[in-house]
Amino acid sequence: MRVNDLERTLEFYRKVFGLEVTRRHESPRGSKLAFLSVPNSEEEIEITHFPGSGPVQVQEDLMHLAFEVESMDAFQEHLNSIGVELSDGPTKSSSGSVFAFVDAPEGYEVEVIERPK
Repeated sequence: MRVNDLERTLEFYRKVFGLEVTRRHESPRGSKLAFLSVPNSEEEIEITHFPGSGPVQVQEDLMHLAFEVESMDAFQEHLNSIGVELSDGPTKSSSGSVFAFVDAPEGYEVEVIERPK
């Protein structure tokens, strides 16, 4: 994902989701890259900052990330403790899952889902 403010974005994912920066790199053309590790997973998320390509304009509903949580209530308590609000939800689906969204910097939507027990 390309962002306007790399440090602000990394701090958001660290505080809100507990992700860790595993490595950083600068490309030959000047792009700054940071890789975030997802707890209990081998997956990584690449965050890129390249001022030379102009400001990031995130289109609504273009893409989003999703994270599963054990408890939506506990996640909301965590958000309250760090001063972040849900942008939508929580909503219970017909399958019994509960989902909500929180907006990351630049307007990327991040879905949070609690699956039924």
